[in-house]
Amino acid sequence: MPSDDRIRVIVADDSYLIRESLTMMLASEPGIELLSACCDGEELENTVAEQHPDVVVTDIRMPPLGGDEGIRIAARLRETDPKIGVLVLSQYAEPAYALALLDAGSSRRAYLLKERIRDKGELVNAITAVARGDSVIDPKVVDVLIEARGRAARSPLAALTPRERELLAEIAEGKSNAAIAESLVLTKRAVEKHVNSIFAKLDLPEAQDVSRRVKAALMYLADSDH
Repeated sequence: MPSDDRIRVIVADDSYLIRESLTMMLASEPGIELLSACCDGEELENTVAEQHPDVVVTDIRMPPLGGDEGIRIAARLRETDPKIGVLVLSQYAEPAYALALLDAGSSRRAYLLKERIRDKGELVNAITAVARGDSVIDPKVVDVLIEARGRAARSPLAALTPRERELLAEIAEGKSNAAIAESLVLTKRAVEKHVNSIFAKLDLPEAQDVSRRVKAALMYLADSDH
C-alpha cells in the first residue's frame, strides 16, 4: 500500500447505531476512504467483490446466518483476496473466535472488542496495522487466552494425545468401542489400547462400583465447559 494512498475501508454491522458510529468516525479521518457501510454478510461479500477495499471492519454475528459470519468471511477472503485486511469487532472477549480468525495466519487480521470503537485513535491504529500486514488482538482477549492456556495445562486431560482426546470425546457421547472404531476408522483392538491408555493417564483404576467410562466422560465434559 503506497504511503500517500488513503486506506480504503468497508464496514459491516447489523446494528444501525454501530454502523453510524463507525461511519462518523472513519468518514472524517484523512487517512481513510470509507467506501460503504453494510448491514449483513451477503451485502458485505458483494460489496467487497465490487469495490476491493484494503480493509474490512466487520461484526462477527450478522444476518443471514446470524452465527460467526464475520469469521467465515475473513476465512474466505484469506483464500480469495489475501491482501485485504480484516478487523473483526466483537461485543465479548471470545478466545474461540480470535483463534478461528487467526487459524490460517495472523497477518492482516485484527480482533477488537466493540468498546474500543469509542476511541477513534485505537480503531484507526488497528485499521492501519492490518492494512500494512500486521496483526492486532485486543488485550482483554489476550488475557482470556492466557488464562485458558493455564487451565488447559493444569487439566488432567493435558496428558492425553490428540488422538486420545478424540476418542474421549466419542466416549463422552456414549459410544461403545465398536461404534468408536467405526466412527474413527480404527480396529477394535486399537480403540481398546487407546481407551486403556486414557484410563491410565486419567488415573482411573478398574473398580466394581464406578464406571471408568462414565467418570472419564464427566472429566472430559467438565474440562470442555471452561
